[in-house]
Order: sequence, then C-alpha cells, then structure tokens
Amino acid sequence: MPEKIDLLDLELPELTDAVTSLGEKPFRARQLWKWLYAGVLDFDGMTDLSAAFRAKLAAGCMAGGLCIADRQVSAQDGTVKYLFGLIDGNLVESVLMRYRYGLSACISTQVGCRMGCEFCASSHLGLVRNLTVGEMTAQVLHMMKDAGERISHVVLMGIGEPFDNYGNVLALLRRLNREDTLEISHRKLTVSTCGMVPAILRFAEEGIPVNLSVSLHAPTQALREQTMPVAKKWPLPELLSACWKYVELTGRRITFEYALVRGWNDSPEHAAALADICRNRLCHVNLIPVNPIPGTSFSQGTTAAVQGFQRILEENGIAATIRRELGSDIEAACGQLRRDTMRQAGKEQQ
Repeated sequence: MPEKIDLLDLELPELTDAVTSLGEKPFRARQLWKWLYAGVLDFDGMTDLSAAFRAKLAAGCMAGGLCIADRQVSAQDGTVKYLFGLIDGNLVESVLMRYRYGLSACISTQVGCRMGCEFCASSHLGLVRNLTVGEMTAQVLHMMKDAGERISHVVLMGIGEPFDNYGNVLALLRRLNREDTLEISHRKLTVSTCGMVPAILRFAEEGIPVNLSVSLHAPTQALREQTMPVAKKWPLPELLSACWKYVELTGRRITFEYALVRGWNDSPEHAAALADICRNRLCHVNLIPVNPIPGTSFSQGTTAAVQGFQRILEENGIAATIRRELGSDIEAACGQLRRDTMRQAGKEQQ
C-alpha cells in the first residue's frame, strides 16, 4: 500500500502541485491550506471542498498523521498533557499551558532523544527518529482545536533535542510565523537546546529572532558533565562562548535553564558561580525545581533553598525566575507519560 502524503509537510507551492496532480484546480490548494491551519485535519470537515475531492484526499493524503492516544487535565491549574500516537505506532508528548498572556504549547521535535541527559525521562529510552515538519505542526493544531482558542506561544522543549532535527525545526519556525498559517510572532517562539555548539552558532546566522533557551543545569564543567554527555563533546567554556556570540549577532537575550537538584547543584556556592557566568551578560536564569525521576536519586530541594538560590542571583544583578510547577498531578515531566505508557504496553505484551 503506497505511503500517504502528509499535507502538513508541504509548502503552499508543493501543496498546489499535489492538488493539481489529483485533477483539481490550483485554487483548491489555497482552500485546503486555509482549512489545515484553522485546525481542521479531518477532510470530511472541509465543507467547501467537493465530496469527490475529499475522497481523493482521504485515499492518498493525511494531515500530520497524529491521533490523541491519551489526554490528562490537571485539576490544579488546567494544564493539559497530550500523548500523541504517530502513524508508525510511535508516541510523543505535548503540553498545553495557560498563562496570563494566553495559551502556550510545548511540543516534541523527536521520537525519543539521543542526548542522554539524566534529568530527562525521555532520554533514557534513546532516539527512534526525527519528527517531520507536519508532525510537529500537527501537535500545535490538535491542541489548538481541542482548546477551542488560539495558541499564542510555542516552545520546542518537549521530547527530543530540537537542534538534532535542525532542518525540520527551522522549517517549522518559519511555517508557524506565516501570516496565512498561525501567524505566531518569532518572538513568541522558543527553541531549547542542551548545548549543541555548532548548531547554536549556525542558528545565530539564520536571522530568525526567536528565543533561545539553553539547558545549563550546572555552573562548572566537572559538575555539568556528570549528568549531560553533551558537555564532554562541547565543554562549558565553548558553550558559553557560543551563547555570547549568539547574543552578539542577534541582540536577543538567552535563557539558561537550571534544574535545581537537592544536594548536587543548589548550594550558595553554586549560585555564586552561576552569577559569575551571567554577570554583565544579556541573559536570564530560569530555575526549575527538578521533577523526581524513578530510577535516579534526584530530588527536589525545599522552597526556602530554591528561593535562597534565586536571591543570591538577584543580589548579583542576575535576572532569575522560578518556573511555575504546572501540571504536577498529571505526569507533566518531559517524557514521563510516554515512558510509563510504553512500559505498561510492554508488560501487557508479555
């Protein structure tokens, strides 16, 4: 059986070619494009297209190829965690969060991850494959339709290392920003990386003013490489040099993500060392009380310890915030729902 074409993988000229190859007029592509980016991914719902055209689309095409395999809603704050099933049977996660400025979607860029960061539940299962532009876009569109309102911010901070899927991620950022798609400002798009130095430098030259977030998690090379294999390939001084180059070339502030782990990287001395790194630089520190991960010894520090760490940074003139813990009652840690679902499926097959 021939593989179906994912229409969300296509740019408008490519979509036009696909439509005309089905014997339809070129203007039908614009109608189809409008439906897709309104979040209508079921061809039967595209009511101004003929029944015959819709039948041809259903026979040879798809729109993202995702289905909602599981959906959990936090009773605490309304955060929604989605487990999406892909056309090949794989699973990825997305999270929809509500802030005072609107809805923010956190999406995955890969099935699994090969970076091996100890803090991340998804890294322990390894990398399966990259997600396509269509599969990443479909995550946003499914959540938008499910919520019934516009998504104003998108964060590439779910499963996977975005810069390990560089070409598709770049295409996605451009797609989401288009006036005839979701028209999300580049300044409301965020890419998170664990520290792939060549990609950071390359991205700085792209001229796309999105937000860059770097998972730092430790203020010294020795400490960082204990939990992040990427640090051995691109040591901390090299990573920081790339970060400051990014700031220089783009004029954009960098955010350093710092997961606080009790007794490992959360002492006043660690805070002072982090302040030394950030002093007089265009950056912001986002402190994350670590989510406990089964099979590791990581545990969350006290509220007083987290606030004390923040206070030391601020006393040194460093902008620092503590991330709101959204969805803590629904397995909202990155990769947690996918991991638990896969483990349960494995047990059922035994």
